[in-house]
Amino acid sequence: MYAGSHDSYQAFAPLFDKIIEDYHGHKKESKHVSDMDYTKLKCPPFKLSEQKLIKSTRIRVGRNLADYPLGPGLSKEQRLEVEKKVVEAVNKFEGELSGKYYSLGSLKEEERK
Repeated sequence: MYAGSHDSYQAFAPLFDKIIEDYHGHKKESKHVSDMDYTKLKCPPFKLSEQKLIKSTRIRVGRNLADYPLGPGLSKEQRLEVEKKVVEAVNKFEGELSGKYYSLGSLKEEERK
């Protein structure tokens, strides 16, 4: 279920509130607090045998930016603008978070492999 816009959460509150509560366990009056500090993650380390299995990872951007509609409502130009903003952000990652961004639109076969 996707909300086409921020206003959809209010317009269709009886439906969205029930889905959010059932799926995420958050009630309508709950307050979401975001903490983007990755150093606070409590992630146990992988076993060495499991670490060897990891070839790469990816970060999926599944939420909209405040200035843009959600995915189904984006124009091609807006998608390109969003990608540009994401690339600017991920290029600032340092240390363990640094890596290379691959655009699906220009990914070469050898890069995909």
